[in-house]
Amino acid sequence: MTVVVKLGTSLVVRDGRVRRSVVRARAREVAALVRSGEHVCVVSSGAIGLGLERLGLERRPRSVPRLQAASALGQARLHAAWDDALGRERVPAAQVLLTASDLHDRVSYVNVRNALATIFRAGAVPVVNENDATATDEITFGDNDALAAQVAVLVRARLLVLLTEVDGVYSRAPGTPGATLLAEGEQARAAAFGAGSALGRGGMRSKVVAAEMAAAAGIPTVIASGEGAEVLGPVLAGEPRGTRFAAGPRIESAFKLWLRYGKPAAGRIVVDDGARRAMVEGGASLLAVGVVACEGAFAPGDGVEVAAPDGTVFAKGIASASADELAARPRDVEAVHRDRLVLL
Repeated sequence: MTVVVKLGTSLVVRDGRVRRSVVRARAREVAALVRSGEHVCVVSSGAIGLGLERLGLERRPRSVPRLQAASALGQARLHAAWDDALGRERVPAAQVLLTASDLHDRVSYVNVRNALATIFRAGAVPVVNENDATATDEITFGDNDALAAQVAVLVRARLLVLLTEVDGVYSRAPGTPGATLLAEGEQARAAAFGAGSALGRGGMRSKVVAAEMAAAAGIPTVIASGEGAEVLGPVLAGEPRGTRFAAGPRIESAFKLWLRYGKPAAGRIVVDDGARRAMVEGGASLLAVGVVACEGAFAPGDGVEVAAPDGTVFAKGIASASADELAARPRDVEAVHRDRLVLL
């Protein structure tokens, strides 16, 4: 089984330097898990934070070229820190840089999964980060919390651990009057969230969203503090640390998990009530005759959302025909085959 552990920028970087005490402490725990037979994947932020100093910047810039330059300058330092920390524990570190497009295409998605599986079999720890040096502003994971959740889905992890500087999700900003730590994910959904750090993209809201994504894929998540001598051991032992999100009841096939979370939607198909019932209750494919409207210029092979007449999206699939073709509502054309469809 696999555990995915994500560390945020503020845990890994401070004042433009690697927080080696934190990285080494987590590396010791990761190595102990590997020696016990666990597969562990580390998703580590911090490349941009480490690169800003070399650009003479104190805060995360908005300019995409500057972000890419900072990532390129900092990524080598980040991986060197993990390679050193894991190397001290005699566990190899493997660098894996991903862009969102790597997971959008089914072939690339499977290739990434196979590469990670081979790294695990070699007794190594993949250290994953988004390849910000080449990713565009339009095609990104958004933040490393979302990346960690997608990686957890990809490897069918048994647990996702999102580590941060605070103890978990609070009812309001930590340190403010009345702020209390929320032990369960159900409580966290109604919490008030502040902004992320000056160096990172995320924040507590993005962690809750990532936890909900993982939960929907049948993967429990813990959001907890990443500081201290012992963090992962108690979390994996089920001790009451941080905020725990229970796994959802439905676990789908690897293909349908990819379709749900990895394949972007290029458009939307609105269907009539008869077509919706046939898909939801009868497991039928979507035929063009049941299409009411198409939104977006999608082509065969593109991801599409499927919505009821009131606009509620209830399914996602891969289009078998283009938007232009479906707009003519030909009776004998299949819009989305049931084997390439997932109900949401």
